Amino acid sequence: MHRRNFLAGTAAIAAAPALAVLHAQPADARQAATLRVATTAFRRLDAATSSRHLSEPVLAHLRLTQTVTAEAESPEQRACLAAVGSEAASLAGWLAWDMNDIGSARTWYGTAIKAARASGDRLLTAYQLGSLAGFEADAGNAAQGLALVHRARHQLGADAPAIASAWLGTVEALAHAVAGDRVTADAVLEQAARHTEAVPDEQPPPWPWVFSFTPSKVAAARLTCGARLGIPEWVSASQDAATAALASGHEKQRALLALDLAAAHMAEGRLDGAFALAARALEMGVRYRSGRVIERARSLRRGYTSPTPPRVVRDFDERLHGIYL
Repeated sequence: MHRRNFLAGTAAIAAAPALAVLHAQPADARQAATLRVATTAFRRLDAATSSRHLSEPVLAHLRLTQTVTAEAESPEQRACLAAVGSEAASLAGWLAWDMNDIGSARTWYGTAIKAARASGDRLLTAYQLGSLAGFEADAGNAAQGLALVHRARHQLGADAPAIASAWLGTVEALAHAVAGDRVTADAVLEQAARHTEAVPDEQPPPWPWVFSFTPSKVAAARLTCGARLGIPEWVSASQDAATAALASGHEKQRALLALDLAAAHMAEGRLDGAFALAARALEMGVRYRSGRVIERARSLRRGYTSPTPPRVVRDFDERLHGIYL
């Protein structure tokens, strides 16, 4: 109960600056804006809060948003509120993914896509399709990820914002990397980098791309693709450019990138460096009870086989064997 009260209070503090301007809006828009502020507050908390702690209040917020949407009197109100519900469902999917609850993540991302379509907002629909594409690609479902990317591009149309094209390009590159297609992944990443150069001209970024998308994000995507493809050269070449992502305040995302670096070290036979990185990432995964991080660490360990593993690997095994999530 104390944890629930703490999260509710923290969300209110995070939302306070935005609430100050809501009184100037019409009542219908004010209701949607208030719900959106809550979603934004929960999303900010995700960077340094366990998804297992956030999931319950986010799902309650999603149910409230869906109820308010169903009770809206006009089609315009329902469309506006459906967009808010789409964002909340997408966040629920993200949290489930971090908990490694694959079935729930897929369900909530599907809910986000349906709500985005109900809102009539093509950019939002493209964003949610791209989010599900990233989830499927990360899970190893390359064909499904690429199909979703194609549908997202169709929603964006020919005049897609640069940030949308750059972000979706990194998602597509991961899907190609998972499929083992080095050449296409490389070409798509190069194109994403070119789109990124045009992003500063679109400030502020178009909603729902309210986050920054810099060359560091493309470098981080190349690092991840290099780890999936087993190309240590991509990883080492991208490491300096991806420094901002590796130093991110989002510790769970930083842990995943560290595990990609560890995979590259392992591919080059540098076991001490690989498992030292993996151990630190695993520590972050345990701290935030991130099933996704911990399962990625297990996957890394499965990639190394030896009848006589060195001490650094045995120590890592001992740590892994004591984790139950």
